[in-house]
Amino acid sequence: MRLDYAGCAKEICDAVGDKKNISSATHCATRLRLAVADSSAVDMEKLESIEGVKGAFVKDRQLQIIIGTGAVAKVYDEFIRISDNHFASKDEKIKIIKTLGDVFVPILPAIVASGLMMGIVEALAKAIPAFAESDWFGILDMISNTAFVFLPVIIAMSAARVFGGNCYLGAVIGMIMIHPNLINAWSVGGMNQAEIPAWNLFGEFTIKQVGYQGHVIPVIISVWIMCKIEKWLHRHVPEIIDLFVTPLCTVVLTAFLALGIVGPIFSTAETYILTFAKWIITVGYGVGSMVMGALYPITVVLGIHHMYNVIEVGMLAEPGGYNTWMVIASAANFAQAGVCLAIGMKSKKKGMKAVAVPSAFSAALGITEPAIFGVNLRSGRAFFCGVIGGAVGAMTGALLDIRATAYGVTGIPGFLITLECTTEYAIMLAVSGGLAFLLTWLTWHDDSATKIKIYAPVAGKIIKRNDIPDRTFAEGVLGACIAIMPECGEIAAPFDGTVSMIADQKHAVGLTSAEGAELLIHVGLDTVKLNGDGFEVMVKENANVKKGQVIMRFDKERISKAKLDSTTVIVVTNSADYDKIKITNKSTANKLDEIIVLG
Repeated sequence: MRLDYAGCAKEICDAVGDKKNISSATHCATRLRLAVADSSAVDMEKLESIEGVKGAFVKDRQLQIIIGTGAVAKVYDEFIRISDNHFASKDEKIKIIKTLGDVFVPILPAIVASGLMMGIVEALAKAIPAFAESDWFGILDMISNTAFVFLPVIIAMSAARVFGGNCYLGAVIGMIMIHPNLINAWSVGGMNQAEIPAWNLFGEFTIKQVGYQGHVIPVIISVWIMCKIEKWLHRHVPEIIDLFVTPLCTVVLTAFLALGIVGPIFSTAETYILTFAKWIITVGYGVGSMVMGALYPITVVLGIHHMYNVIEVGMLAEPGGYNTWMVIASAANFAQAGVCLAIGMKSKKKGMKAVAVPSAFSAALGITEPAIFGVNLRSGRAFFCGVIGGAVGAMTGALLDIRATAYGVTGIPGFLITLECTTEYAIMLAVSGGLAFLLTWLTWHDDSATKIKIYAPVAGKIIKRNDIPDRTFAEGVLGACIAIMPECGEIAAPFDGTVSMIADQKHAVGLTSAEGAELLIHVGLDTVKLNGDGFEVMVKENANVKKGQVIMRFDKERISKAKLDSTTVIVVTNSADYDKIKITNKSTANKLDEIIVLG
């Protein structure tokens, strides 16, 4: 089950005595490290009971909370967010780039609720003609389309939150852009340009009196500009008049820019994007949809799939509009569910079954990250079986003319927003999921019978897990492990695989073998304190490596001068996936000696 990073961060913050008790926050490859003002205020029992926390202890006046590789960075990001970036360094703040998904995810409940209600009301009106003429239809229709009528206001408030501005000033900008004194955007299409009234300002500069109902990109960009202006004014306006001057100047300046420059330019660009999206999913008897169905899971892997929200919102915001892009996403997601289910049923590994079956169910409900990242991507062939299933399913959906009344849900919940074409929708899911399942069943082979060998990345004295002078590793909190006191400062790849993670402080590297074994090589104990000094990583994340290839160099003397231990720990972080783990009984290891066998 995927960890609730935000919930975990919030519970940690509460357990340590709120952010007022924290003077700094950092993280290494496996732990969240907090400098607390009053250690007696930390509720250790509550801290260790938090889901996702594998242990906690205080060392050198620093509270170290063990979370694990990969997850710790995500929990740290959420920790920084809920603390209003109070502990983030300048460089870290630059890295916290908000995506379109950050804007749209919080408003999903409003959009989904409105879309579901619109679908139900319209279905009833078609089934019962008398209902369409009743007052009940009138009031329910009004309630159901409210979120779409005032969509720019909702988006503006969410965008202001994302960009660090005042949400209520953002709402004002959104309201200005759809003010009733402006001509409704949907009415402009049938008007001659000369008929559109305009304000003549500063001589030749004119602003057409046109609203931006149904537009997304102009609103988001306008609010981003608003936040920049607001922050600049807060820094430069004297505090005694800041309350009056900053909001006034922010709203006035942003309003002129939004109506005079941003709106006209980016509404046109958005119209072209929307037109292209509609064209590509209807071109060539569903060929366009097939292409996008194949690309969709790849954009999920890249983390840019939320950009499609702009297209979906634009489709729904048009008078009588339907979301036809949802069909592509649903086909692609259900195909990944089919892949994951086939692997779960075919695999003989207990760990794989325990992960794959629940992940398949999650993907069937529209949440594909556990299936894609936890199961399917481990076998490139299986993932692309899902790509094929999604492509064929998306083409089927286009040919069957499936339409949705909302966005934000796919898979099985998608039946709630496709009430007018439930049979067709069921056919599409059967095609995408069934084809992906069949292809995976025929082509994917379980490697549980294959023994995975891990070789020593460095020569030196072997230290058994229980004797490692670090509680986290010694207790096996992060997984089965062994340590080596290195003879030299060079780390080699212990197998053929890929680089899955490089710690910011360069003291730890995560690797994934071709067979799926996940390994963490942690050079030194508490060497995170060196902040990268004395370490040189020779590879990049996602790079392919060969057994014996040098992936890191480190300065043993620099570690020693800092009075730190250079013991290098090798951890199998997905130990639970394997029934048998054999660790060498040797007292010393030569470079690339066999030290761990997984089976």
